[in-house]
Amino acid sequence: MYIENLKRKSIESRKKILKYIYNAKAGHTGGSLSILDILNVLYNDVMNVSPENFGSNDRDRFIQSKGHCVEALYVVLADKGFFPEEDLLTLCQYKSPYIGHPTKSIPGIEQNTGGLGHGLPICAGAALAAKKDNSKAKVFTILGDGEMAEGSNWEAMMFAAHYKLDNLCAILDYNKLQITAPNEDVMGLEPIDQKLEAFGWAVKHVDGHNIEKLLETFRGLPLEKGKPTFIIAHTTKGKGISYMENVLKWHHGVPSKEQYDLAMEELDQQLEELENSLK
Repeated sequence: MYIENLKRKSIESRKKILKYIYNAKAGHTGGSLSILDILNVLYNDVMNVSPENFGSNDRDRFIQSKGHCVEALYVVLADKGFFPEEDLLTLCQYKSPYIGHPTKSIPGIEQNTGGLGHGLPICAGAALAAKKDNSKAKVFTILGDGEMAEGSNWEAMMFAAHYKLDNLCAILDYNKLQITAPNEDVMGLEPIDQKLEAFGWAVKHVDGHNIEKLLETFRGLPLEKGKPTFIIAHTTKGKGISYMENVLKWHHGVPSKEQYDLAMEELDQQLEELENSLK
């Protein structure tokens, strides 16, 4: 039942992401849906972080380098009790702290992000600090695949490998689409695993929507002692909504009333199918 509960939470969280983006008339829908399963597993199984221990030096850190998909992070943090979920009804409204990128003014958020290429360097510094403090803290980040063209990421990768930061895990949201076009038309990444390995990282491919595989992967960290870990998570932009999946315009598209209702019907159907599979 544990796996099924996580699967149920993913579907319910997708409904919430769409609800708050639809209410705000703004948001990065496709990417928020593609990273949701990863966040679900990290916060509900893998990471030692909660509202109660957020001030502890031994807490695990998560920094969302792919900051524009903050709606998924907001929904997960609210579910974990960092702030009341109803606060998200103010998303992107005048004077609301819940803006379109992570900021430290929100409980549970470690760093302001969204300037792409900044999250991994910050995480590398945090991981080194944890090592020097003899802290048990582990550091995680999610990067967008379009973000990998930023040179600061590769500097951070050299740094992390040099200092043997095996308490650091970077996750690539590899949905293969960015704001203007497919990655391969803008700045190709392949062979991404060989490039990462050449920079001294332990690398693993995983289905970014398979809860069982994500659990197995994260519970097995570090992949190699003395090396930082890079998880290439193969995902689908707009995951869970048939008309959004792998469609470029949903990078920051907002559904109409008819589209919103259809999306909710599809997600309700997924919940029903999950419940029927448990009978």
